[in-house]
Amino acid sequence: MDDTDVVIERLERRVRLYGASGAVVALSGGVDSAVVAATAARALGRDLVTTVTAVSFSYPAGELEAAQEVATSLGLRHLIVQTGEVEREAYARNDALRCFHCKTELYTTLARLARLIGQPGAATLAGANADDLADFRPGLRAASQLGVTNPLLDEGLGKVAIRRVARRLGLSVSEKPALACLSSRVAFGVRITPELLARIDRAERAVRGLGFDVVRVRHFGEAATVEVPTRDVGRLAGHPGLPGVLHELKQLGWTDVSVDPAGYRSGSMNATLVAEEAPRRAGGPSTRRSLAGLLLMAQQDQRVGDQSH
Repeated sequence: MDDTDVVIERLERRVRLYGASGAVVALSGGVDSAVVAATAARALGRDLVTTVTAVSFSYPAGELEAAQEVATSLGLRHLIVQTGEVEREAYARNDALRCFHCKTELYTTLARLARLIGQPGAATLAGANADDLADFRPGLRAASQLGVTNPLLDEGLGKVAIRRVARRLGLSVSEKPALACLSSRVAFGVRITPELLARIDRAERAVRGLGFDVVRVRHFGEAATVEVPTRDVGRLAGHPGLPGVLHELKQLGWTDVSVDPAGYRSGSMNATLVAEEAPRRAGGPSTRRSLAGLLLMAQQDQRVGDQSH
């Protein structure tokens, strides 16, 4: 038995240690959640695992098909739900805790769904991993508060180990580029709307059409930058189709579009984020608060949103 098989056994044991009779897995279509779904099925049995994909304006086009393929290949029940985080003011204003509001919406929806499908005691499993701890991830706090478990994170597994597991399990998404919601492309403080997310999605598809798998179009208001992996920056800059794509992106509404010479960096929008800067309220000055204070404000916003839905 090699190291990868040992890791798989550890993951299966971790899922069983959660003590639930079944599991509801948040399945995005990426490699992390696919590994969670696969190991949950091995640990608990396929009949006790339900995979759920949440579709919203922030979910990139084409990802649902990947999630469906994973669920089908594993023989797991797969449900699709609509989430409305983009319609919530606390999310749309796009402050430092946007991810907290998004995950609260998602995990609350999954808990309701578990009750509806007759699995009220099922564990809710998600795909956060150890590499996420190196970035600002308020969504992890939402998971903790709502009882959501992350077996990859709990076992200390990062992306490299996770991809090895995915290959060993024969998952179709083992080499799939990392997935992130479309809102992660928007500079903090710039309001998020369904129309803006659709524009970003269309722009990224246009760049991918030139033959690039990993693409991020970052929105800074009137300007946008295109990120591809550092190794591909030169190829994109010299691509004969680039002028036409940049023109297409400008037609979508940006006045200035350029290729970022530094290349793709995961979480690059967080680099300029001051975690202790409170969100700028409409018409009011920004104030400094602790992260705990921000989370308290976020919870209050979430309760107000729940009452209005």
